[in-house]
Amino acid sequence: MLKKTSDLLTGLKWTLVSGVFLACSLILLLTKTELSVDPAWVTVALSGYPLVYQAIFNLACEKRISSALLISIAMIASIAIGEVFAAGEVAFIMAIGEILEDKTVERAKKGLKKLIGLTPVQGRRILSNASGDTEELISAEQIRKGDLLRVLPGEAIPADGEITVGNTSVDQSIMTGESLPVDKGPGDSVFCGTINCFGAIDITAARVGEDSSLQKLIRMVQDAENKKAPMQRIVDKWAAWLVPAALAIAVITFMATKDIIRAVTILVVFCPCALALATPTSIMAAVGQATKHGVIIKSGEALENMGKVDCIAFDKTGTLTNGNLVVADILPLVEEVSRERLLELTAAAEAYSEHPLAKAIVAHAKEQGVVVESAADFQMLPGKGITAMVDGQALICGTLEFLKEKGVLMDEAVASPLDGFCAQGKAAILVGRERSLIGVITLSDTLRESARDMVGELCGMNAEVVLLTGDRAHTAKYFAAQAGIQTVKAELLPQGKVGAIEELERQGRTVCMIGDGVNDAPALKAARVGVAMGGIGSDIAVEAADIALVGDNISKIPYLKKLSNTTLRTIKFNISLSMTINLIAVVLSIAAVLNPITGALVHNAGSVLVVLNAALLYDRKLA
Repeated sequence: MLKKTSDLLTGLKWTLVSGVFLACSLILLLTKTELSVDPAWVTVALSGYPLVYQAIFNLACEKRISSALLISIAMIASIAIGEVFAAGEVAFIMAIGEILEDKTVERAKKGLKKLIGLTPVQGRRILSNASGDTEELISAEQIRKGDLLRVLPGEAIPADGEITVGNTSVDQSIMTGESLPVDKGPGDSVFCGTINCFGAIDITAARVGEDSSLQKLIRMVQDAENKKAPMQRIVDKWAAWLVPAALAIAVITFMATKDIIRAVTILVVFCPCALALATPTSIMAAVGQATKHGVIIKSGEALENMGKVDCIAFDKTGTLTNGNLVVADILPLVEEVSRERLLELTAAAEAYSEHPLAKAIVAHAKEQGVVVESAADFQMLPGKGITAMVDGQALICGTLEFLKEKGVLMDEAVASPLDGFCAQGKAAILVGRERSLIGVITLSDTLRESARDMVGELCGMNAEVVLLTGDRAHTAKYFAAQAGIQTVKAELLPQGKVGAIEELERQGRTVCMIGDGVNDAPALKAARVGVAMGGIGSDIAVEAADIALVGDNISKIPYLKKLSNTTLRTIKFNISLSMTINLIAVVLSIAAVLNPITGALVHNAGSVLVVLNAALLYDRKLA
């Protein structure tokens, strides 16, 4: 009951009511009008009760001295000598500071529910008997290690396992963040929660239930969330010595002067109201400015931590790159086939394919004004390629191994350009006609235009930049070189990214992770600060992160770092200002220049100065 009452009174509505009564008391004080009951009593009751409750709870239950204890002592002392307005004023200012701080630390926690929602709920188990194999639909909880499972095109893979029969392409971006589906065949591993794109496959379950990769991913997000400690208010850090210092000075002053008014005034001016406002008001102003620039900061803790960051880790696909496949090279290998004709033939052959590479080629052909011809006898072999008849010609498009299977002759001179394309992280579609190789079309993700300048600016701010990606090493190194990043860690599953971040933290670095995919969620949580691409990024990544870039504009990262640094400087200045004002006020109180009422007004003026200085952050030009 006591706690419920305290929680109710700390809300905005009752704090505003408290402020109205305090204003009435001030008007009566200035006009020297007396009433039988001072309106400030209402302020003391509404704003003071939560403070007294918090002080007693911290002292009795947590054995901790907090700022609330000093304020409670000042309130009681002020009331004891009849200065009700002074008591109400310090209680109201602290209530306002509490509300401002609460507004900056609210965190969204819907991402974990969405991640759990990706867990497959059923699977197809294959049962062998005398009359042949039969399928049965079972819940995911019934799947056991060693079960033979069939996964149809478009279905989620219900357990970690190994393909025994079939070829396909698997969208495993949930685990690795790779922009392209990965071709899989017998003997290849697959992960729970990834999507089978094309051919039907049979897998042998290896890790099921809580042991699956997806469940481990979920647990990592949960663990990382639990490791995040709430931001400890700087005023509470100092309360352990502020309380005894204030009491000691007040007692010594009373013993030396025999003047109780001076002692109470010291307690009033010693209240850390301005100190309590120094952090939340600065953060609120900075959060407001960031919002204007398309950067959503979810908590004051994230903003403070960003100012301490000295290592920034990027995901690749969709973060440093645009995440969209485009045709990069069109390379004819026979004289009678031009670039344009090679594109025409390949687009016609691939027109019926649902593979992302095929769709990108057809889209590029249409952009170039190519009229895509109709193909006949189209056949697709999942994970390998396609065959089709175009303009009377038998075309074969796909991987190097697929064309060799089909008897297409390979010239050794082709090996060199193919190796070069591979080193650049490009996916190559080889095009054969009958038994001859007639050309190669490559596709690639593209680096964001602002990436290189952004990395250079961060390095100029003495921040180390690293690339953490689930993509292949040669692809990662190619894009890292383009962006100017020296440190690269590739082929990382989600736990690998978390491990890389933890290793950097052990080396004394304060890490900020920037990513966009579901697979980045644990790393975003594990890092001191997580930044998600809010536009194309998955909902789970956005919810897991501390900060979101609304327009996916990574050039905002240096701005964010500057804003955080400036905010920290402002907070430190405000703390210094508030302590200086308090020190001067204490000296004036000892000299009897201030009484409880004027002392309350002076220390209130200090609070106003702190708020005004913090507000300047809102319009400061940093971008």
